[in-house]
Amino acid sequence: MLTATYTGYALEAGLDEAGRGCLAGPVFAAAVILPPDFAPQFLNDSKQLSAKRRDALRPIICAEAVAWAVGQASVAEITSINIAQASYLAMHRAVAALNIEPAHLLVDGNRFTPMVGFAHTCIIGGDGLYRNIAAASILAKTFRDEHMVALAEEFPEYGWQQNAGYPTASHRAAIRAHGPSPHHRMGFRLL
Repeated sequence: MLTATYTGYALEAGLDEAGRGCLAGPVFAAAVILPPDFAPQFLNDSKQLSAKRRDALRPIICAEAVAWAVGQASVAEITSINIAQASYLAMHRAVAALNIEPAHLLVDGNRFTPMVGFAHTCIIGGDGLYRNIAAASILAKTFRDEHMVALAEEFPEYGWQQNAGYPTASHRAAIRAHGPSPHHRMGFRLL
């Protein structure tokens, strides 16, 4: 059973990212503030859920959250500042887009670039421990997957509708056969 919050604050925002290890596409992040009694069935780290379960939970999270927002950092930004800093930038953008100011930021992972005016706590594996981070992981993952499906319409040869830009054998084979697209992260080892 996941815990509601780390601090006990009603306006604690969970933060998580999706797409950090991908070869293509932007990195997405979400910030989610949940009501204290929010505990839908199957809520968990997005990596532990099927796509069908994630897609079923997303509208529930969006409808019932006190506040939620999604941010992203582009491939150009990933190239310019590195993937870790781009992940933090996407998280900062998600927090800035919230329509309610959070009292605390609960971040999945072991590092975070502090935001002025916000206290934060980093929790390794937090998406499997806290509901607000789990909800953020689901939103970041589903919004990013949706974005990659849209990009796949223009670049179908890379199979992004299946691999979401992750380094699968078939994705690498497509890069070998067709070369990289404008959405590939050229600073990453593509082959």
